[in-house]
Amino acid sequence: MTLRYTALDQVHRALGATMTDFAGWDMPLRYGSEREEHNAVRTRAGLFDLSHMGEIAVTGPQAGELLDHALVGFVSALAVNKARYTMICAADGGILDDLIVYRTGGTEFLVVANASNAQLVLDELTARAEGFDAEVRDDRDAYALIAIQGPEATAILAPLTDADLPALKYYTSLPATVAGRPALLARTGYTGEDGFELFVAPGDAEPLWNALSEAGAAKGLVPCGLSCRDTLRLEAGMPLYGHELSTELTPFDAGLGRVVRFDKTTNGGAFVGREALEKAAELAATHPPRVRVGLVSPGRRVPRAGMPVVSGDGTVIGSITSGAPSPTLGKPIAMAYVDAAHAAPGTAVAVDVRSTHEPVEVVELPFYTRAR
Repeated sequence: MTLRYTALDQVHRALGATMTDFAGWDMPLRYGSEREEHNAVRTRAGLFDLSHMGEIAVTGPQAGELLDHALVGFVSALAVNKARYTMICAADGGILDDLIVYRTGGTEFLVVANASNAQLVLDELTARAEGFDAEVRDDRDAYALIAIQGPEATAILAPLTDADLPALKYYTSLPATVAGRPALLARTGYTGEDGFELFVAPGDAEPLWNALSEAGAAKGLVPCGLSCRDTLRLEAGMPLYGHELSTELTPFDAGLGRVVRFDKTTNGGAFVGREALEKAAELAATHPPRVRVGLVSPGRRVPRAGMPVVSGDGTVIGSITSGAPSPTLGKPIAMAYVDAAHAAPGTAVAVDVRSTHEPVEVVELPFYTRAR
């Protein structure tokens, strides 16, 4: 597969970024120390290129009804300029991807998919659009996506925009001008910190990145790569597709049943996967096979994805889905799926790290919550 390059590719190279192939895109992994980048987002602000994400426009008189049919959320109930975290599932309830949907107009929505699943989501929405008066359009080449995240994000962005940032609530978006460039400005993110994501034309990405960098220099803003984005989302207990989410799992298996709306009033309440998800909801409420949990290690060895979780007698009771040293907590952390009997916070279990059973403790997610 030929690598794709974002509109900020030359900027990353000029900054000395270590690049990596991520879902077919050449993306910055880090610019220097990933720990320093992580800590900058937690204490100051970080700047991310997220242009690998997949934007799909859904428009037309029945755009809302189509999305209610295609996704698990009650999307048509969204007010204009609001956003919602949701999922697209297969008929058997398995998760095809997790998404954010922005309602940008009365009959206009922007669906943002993970890079690795963007084509799949586009194809599924196109197929599911049959019979609806709505258009599904691939807008991946129409946007670059820049995120500024961290406690100083508002102060850095405010002088550059005409938007009323204090009035822009979490999971809200609006058209705005930023550094003289038109943008869809959203108060969303994937770091556990306050911040913004800016959807802009690819030709505006570099000038906007440079303007944000200049405005944030005195406040400690740094460019950040995918590596620290992963440790930030892990500390915040946010799932990653291919790790905590997959076609083998339903939203209820992942502890995210709240995103499934059985109370939809459109399409007679029907949506793809409803019957299977009703059964999954009942099972999760009564006899969940495994539960997504957090694990904290008192030692130094880091649990990694795929490592078995074991009970005191060595019986395999689960598997690590994501693990890393936590810069904020100063100790290794992980997310895992474990048997329900071992999922209570405070339970002592172990991780099989190269045939050595390293003790860990089950904790509630998230590991980190920012001060409000």
